[in-house]
Amino acid sequence: MLPFVKNAWALLLGMFLLMIGNGLQGTLLGVRGDLEDFSTGQMSVVMSAYFLGFLFASRMVPEMIRRVGHVRVFAALASFISAVLILYPAVPNPWFWTVGRFIIGFCFCGVYVTAESWLNNAAENETRGMALSLYMLVQVVGIVAAQGLMLVADPGGFMLFVIPSVLVSIAVAPILLSVSPTPAFETTKPMSLRRLMDASPLGCVGIFLLGGVFSALFGMGAVYGAQAGLTLPEISLFVACFYIGAVFLQFPLGWLSDRMDRRLLILGASVAGGVGALLGVFSAGFFPVLLVAALLVGGMSNPLYSLLIAYTNDFLEREDMAAASGGLLFINGVGAIAGPIIIGWAMGVFGPEGYFVLIAVLLLALAGYAAYRMTQRPAVPVDETASYSALSPTSTAVALEVAQEYAADMAEEAEEAAHADDAAS
Repeated sequence: MLPFVKNAWALLLGMFLLMIGNGLQGTLLGVRGDLEDFSTGQMSVVMSAYFLGFLFASRMVPEMIRRVGHVRVFAALASFISAVLILYPAVPNPWFWTVGRFIIGFCFCGVYVTAESWLNNAAENETRGMALSLYMLVQVVGIVAAQGLMLVADPGGFMLFVIPSVLVSIAVAPILLSVSPTPAFETTKPMSLRRLMDASPLGCVGIFLLGGVFSALFGMGAVYGAQAGLTLPEISLFVACFYIGAVFLQFPLGWLSDRMDRRLLILGASVAGGVGALLGVFSAGFFPVLLVAALLVGGMSNPLYSLLIAYTNDFLEREDMAAASGGLLFINGVGAIAGPIIIGWAMGVFGPEGYFVLIAVLLLALAGYAAYRMTQRPAVPVDETASYSALSPTSTAVALEVAQEYAADMAEEAEEAAHADDAAS
């Protein structure tokens, strides 16, 4: 592990700074939009644009990297991010912000693709699982740290937009000046959606529903906080709790997933997340209850993403796992684009509580579908399931492919060990 950290420290530091910048601008726009008197519907379109840009980039950036290389793509996209962050307060218009969010979503996806390629190149086979976990931890800690920065300046001014712009600019330096070699870039042709749906209906439906949940957490949490009348420190802590819950529950749920019927765990986690959302609906604005709701929703929905990917792998051949990642990412992206729009509508109909209403509907719908699928297919024996790899919903197809390949390698090693034990006995 130490050799990996030695080789990848600049990448991890750069990604930490980038995630602070991304986490800060997402929360800041929700608060500043309320100060600018943007409607909930307008803010839902602004927030949705990020995920639309992310989805476009997932298809376009690989070709950009092949044409001009990792370094140029990384530096160019980071420059665009820094520029847009500065322009937000200069042009406080919802349609300009929508274009800006699209550009930032596109650019962050490209930055993630490039960084994850370097990460994969820096890790050896025996450290790849730990590298993925460390990368995910850096992402989440960066977003949580960003919420604290919301308190250092007035969201109605320029300074909070300048800070993430500076952080993104600084983040580029350690990565581009490190001695890590530029990796070869290859991506696997995505599996068709029909074939993926035939392999795992629960995986596909669940990933789609979670796209809506995740976009609500990452895109609309601060909008909800502002509409619900929370103070700035309360909004920061509320948003942070979604990710704090993910840090504490990701690995316990992952441990359980390798030891029981994953559908039962998906069902239980979805119900627990749905109950957390219902707590938010009936909290009457009582802040401690809102924090518990955020911890439950974030703590369950983020591991569910990794659980559904691992469950889908249970029905794929080893050589198909990497190809499935592109299809899963696309399905999740479509759900993420729709999420803020629908939540904006729900908040318009039900008031701020509509935020938690829709999250509860999505998670309980996932629980219901998991229960239905348990009647349609026998459980995969625990000793035949693919390994669980902790992943963040912000990961791109590169990280998903690495996780899929790692899971396949772990499954092959476990199978070889089982054969060796049988032969010895």
